[in-house]
Amino acid sequence: MTETLMLFAAGKGTRMAPLTDTTPKPLIPVAGQPLLDRALDLARAGGARRIVVNIHHLGDQIARHLSGSEVMVSDETDLLLDTGGGLRRALPLLGPGPVLTLNPDAVWTGPNPVAALRAAWDAARMDALLMLVPLDRARGRIGGGDFTLDAGGRISRGGDLVYTGCQIIRTEGLAAIPEQVFSLNLLWDRLLAQGRVFGMVHKGDWCDVGRPDCIPLAEAMLAGGG
Repeated sequence: MTETLMLFAAGKGTRMAPLTDTTPKPLIPVAGQPLLDRALDLARAGGARRIVVNIHHLGDQIARHLSGSEVMVSDETDLLLDTGGGLRRALPLLGPGPVLTLNPDAVWTGPNPVAALRAAWDAARMDALLMLVPLDRARGRIGGGDFTLDAGGRISRGGDLVYTGCQIIRTEGLAAIPEQVFSLNLLWDRLLAQGRVFGMVHKGDWCDVGRPDCIPLAEAMLAGGG
């Protein structure tokens, strides 16, 4: 059962402008706590023991924020590598085996998604296990869903389930991707073709905090009022 987690904190946060002109998105507070700290709390409480955070935009602020903690930093200051390239850059820090990944720009209620994924992971059947939420419970979401679940728990693209930014994934396939900068969608597509990508539905609520107008939505959800 994996205890290694990658937290994606390197994005430019352009949708969150103008707040991200001076503050990296992961350090923007929701209900008085930075998004990054909320994600780290979820990771630790869910059983993650080895945590890596990548940095790019205003990354020095994130590095200072993490100074003195056990969290390791994967520096992408020279070039923003997207999720796939960023995960591959961090592999020397993460080590071998499946890893959890978590996006900090979301807020959760209900069961810990990290713990739920770890409990449901089946190494014999799965190369990836994604945490999903129904579109009608995806607060702050603009647009449609991402995936459909079949009766066996496998996922396919299209449908009304939204990817929450939390998953377990095997990283071996990253070595075969020639691009330096690439999304994890490339790896997902290869694994989907093999029928090795599974999903599970989060039993609580979830809010995308990618834009300034999402902050009050998230705070209302956390307060039980939305």
